[in-house]
Amino acid sequence: MMVEILLMALVPTILIEGGVLWLMGERRKKVLGASVVVNVLTNVPLNLYLIHVDGGMGSILAGELIVVVVETLWYLIFVKQLKQALIYSTLCNATSFLIGLLVSQVIYLS
Repeated sequence: MMVEILLMALVPTILIEGGVLWLMGERRKKVLGASVVVNVLTNVPLNLYLIHVDGGMGSILAGELIVVVVETLWYLIFVKQLKQALIYSTLCNATSFLIGLLVSQVIYLS
């Protein structure tokens, strides 16, 4: 059951963030592949924390900010420009967070 819950968060995140990178014109396989890796490394631990320790909005937002910092540093390794790495991380995470929030509200309201 836990694996399914984690995959239900991870797979859409990977697809959304990969799509955001693609829409921003990123075509380098190493950057797109790095996106998959960093999402596994950040999404799974964050969701485990939120499920088992504290799933409040404050923890969610703090976790998302930590993820943006970690992913910015990760992308910096591949794109070599801090501004581009920060833009990638911020836009990818904001988009996946907001889509996830929208989906959860639609499910909650139905």
